[in-house]
Amino acid sequence: MNNRNDTWLSRFFDVFNVIFLAAFSIATIVPFLYVIGCSFATEAEIVEKPFFIIPSVFQFEAYKYIFSSQALPRAFLISVFVTLVGTFIAMFFTLTMAYPLSKKNLVGRNVLLSLITFTLVFGGGMIPTFLVIKGLKLLNTYWALILPGALSTWNLIIVKNFFQEIPQEMEDSAKVDGCSTIGIFVRIILPLSMPVIATFSLFYAVGYWNNYRSSLLYISDNKKWPLQIMLRQIVLLASGNIDGASFDQEYVRPPAESVRNAVIVFGTLPILIVYPFLQKHFTKGVMIGAVKG
Repeated sequence: MNNRNDTWLSRFFDVFNVIFLAAFSIATIVPFLYVIGCSFATEAEIVEKPFFIIPSVFQFEAYKYIFSSQALPRAFLISVFVTLVGTFIAMFFTLTMAYPLSKKNLVGRNVLLSLITFTLVFGGGMIPTFLVIKGLKLLNTYWALILPGALSTWNLIIVKNFFQEIPQEMEDSAKVDGCSTIGIFVRIILPLSMPVIATFSLFYAVGYWNNYRSSLLYISDNKKWPLQIMLRQIVLLASGNIDGASFDQEYVRPPAESVRNAVIVFGTLPILIVYPFLQKHFTKGVMIGAVKG
């Protein structure tokens, strides 16, 4: 009788789980489909219909407007550059710092871990950080967008935990064969860490791609604005808040509603395109590093 009850409860849970996750997925996907539909729709249809996914008339004027200006393509390339360089630097710092901290015989390890954990709770704040960036003469440079986010404490701890789970015997056998510490790290540790590398590369890339606060604080030259700041300016113009947007002559033309939706699609698609290639490593990389501390 208990087995029957367990089977019934298990099936009920499976059905409930599928229904819940399906509803959650639909609630997540539908708004983005609406934005895509609006980017191809006419202004009249957007005003008349409160909701639609497939527009009755397809038009590409919004995308023609986006690619006819040099502003958005330039901002897009800047964001790609900052994301690629920033992700590489962030992963380099994270991996090279997490590996030695995973060794319990490291001198001063507990002190370093305490200092690192301290930053999870306390931070310098916006104004001290701005003064540091200004003091290093990084204002209006792309390094101001890259270096402040070059290391995440949380990601560092998870990667450290993952390195601790790698059997020490593998490294010992490599040392017997004459492999150096750097050789062990490059030839053994990194190949075994591909799930973690792929996962946290995605985390860093999404953070750099979506970051607009650093650009807002540190970049006053609109020729160096990344994509997210450009999207913000277009949203301000679309809502009529022209005083909040500082544009040169090429930006004066206020975008229509369909242009605003097209810009959202334009800014979101790159991450959505990259994610499927890293998805198979995503769950595995997070769970392995979070098993033990």
